[in-house]
Amino acid sequence: MTQKSSKEKICLVIPPSIFLLDERVFASLGILKIASSLEEQGWPVEVVDLSGFTNFEEIIKLHAEKTDARIFGITATTPQMPAATRVAKSIKVARSDSKVMIGGPHPTLTKAALNQEQKKNRLGRASKAMEHLLEVFDIIVAGDGEDAIFEAIKLAQDNTSDEMAERIVDGDNPKGSLFLTNKRLEETPWPARHLIDLPNYNYDIAGYKATSLIAQLGCPFACGFCGGRRSPMLRRIRMRSTESIVAEIRFLYETYGFRGFMFYDDELNVNKKMVELMNAISDLQSELGTDFRLRGFVKAELFNKEQAEVMYRAGFRQLLTGFESGSPRILENMNKKATRDDNTRAVGFAKNAGLSVKALMSCGHPGESHETIQDTKDWLLEVQPDDFDYTIITTYPGSPYYDDAVETKPGIWTYTYEKTGDRLHAYELDYRTTADYYKGNPDGGYKAYVFTDHITSEELVTERDNLEREVRDKLGIPFNSSAASVNFEHSMGQGPLPDHILRVTKERKSTMKVGLPVISSVGVK
Repeated sequence: MTQKSSKEKICLVIPPSIFLLDERVFASLGILKIASSLEEQGWPVEVVDLSGFTNFEEIIKLHAEKTDARIFGITATTPQMPAATRVAKSIKVARSDSKVMIGGPHPTLTKAALNQEQKKNRLGRASKAMEHLLEVFDIIVAGDGEDAIFEAIKLAQDNTSDEMAERIVDGDNPKGSLFLTNKRLEETPWPARHLIDLPNYNYDIAGYKATSLIAQLGCPFACGFCGGRRSPMLRRIRMRSTESIVAEIRFLYETYGFRGFMFYDDELNVNKKMVELMNAISDLQSELGTDFRLRGFVKAELFNKEQAEVMYRAGFRQLLTGFESGSPRILENMNKKATRDDNTRAVGFAKNAGLSVKALMSCGHPGESHETIQDTKDWLLEVQPDDFDYTIITTYPGSPYYDDAVETKPGIWTYTYEKTGDRLHAYELDYRTTADYYKGNPDGGYKAYVFTDHITSEELVTERDNLEREVRDKLGIPFNSSAASVNFEHSMGQGPLPDHILRVTKERKSTMKVGLPVISSVGVK
């Protein structure tokens, strides 16, 4: 048995996001934070980024055969789970002595759902989902990973138990030492961007070369559809100081030349010091003698004239907001808190300040009907956003829609919103194999795994497609190009979070060749 003190090489693996049309848009930050934490403590780390490779199983199998790393860590959102499962199985085929861990949003949400079942003393759906994970992965890491990774490595270096509880590292317990406080978040190193090939990611904001950053963690609201509402990591706000955020922006500008920044926080304006932050970003631009272009999410009912004006001054030109629906009934049923009037005012504040608005809309909520979808269409045509997404929801583990549902028929789970009695029915899914729900090709790419008492799954798809075509046509908003990223931007706790240390070829999926990246002492070239 390897001694716990032995700092053996750790291989972190990023599964492909095959549900996206372009996987190389955001240099995602979650796994880079884990990598920087390991580096800070002197652990040798390599990360294989499989984004964009069609032959990713062959690549990881060949790499696993050659690397001297025995412990592998995979991170995955729910939509990445089918690919993550295939990656894990390929590693185990190549290396019989391997230990494979998984962390990220999906295992975190599954653990949160399991906690709810255990509180109610009724193991069932979430327990089965966790068992599915443990059939494939040796160790589960839930919640914040920056400190939890070291506990996971200790388990991997021991003979892992077959007991479920002994194979889960819980970084999602606010009372535990692995859960990041504001102070600990501030102390942890920035993502290890120096270990990835940033030029291989193509993203711009209004023509400015751009990248993403995370200024804060967590969203305090309790929307029923949102994965993570039962996960403290995703529910509790953890803030960095204005000085820390501005220092990271300065670093990204001075080191890489970025002048565009996408804030991948759930809601920027839950930060009570947001105006202070915007003013500090404005001051930084004056000091540097340059200008930035920024993009990010805001919560509609918290948004006001002052915020809009200071965000424009800081360089924002587009805001994204999860308005979700134009139906007051549906907004109530999803526990959105924002009213239709709140949403309309938010659009007005933004436009009056010179900001464009991307409206993030969704359908398939409890009580959804042809009439409520018409309400959404009418509202979009009334406020005239500059762009919008319209997606069919899926009941993610860790969301009230999932955690509070009961099985009403074999394979059918029903959630009831108690205040109105409206219901949502969802088909049971094996997230290891099913990712169709996340596809967003308007030419027949959508599949719905939810329905209500008023509209079928098939009708939801038809209504969604019709609304998008009609609204885009009347407002003159073009469809997303097939060459661009279709990375739906709802804050459901399921946004792509990982990235890599090992560099990969710059060839895109459209021209990807079968083969293995060439490994050098500084990474993969």
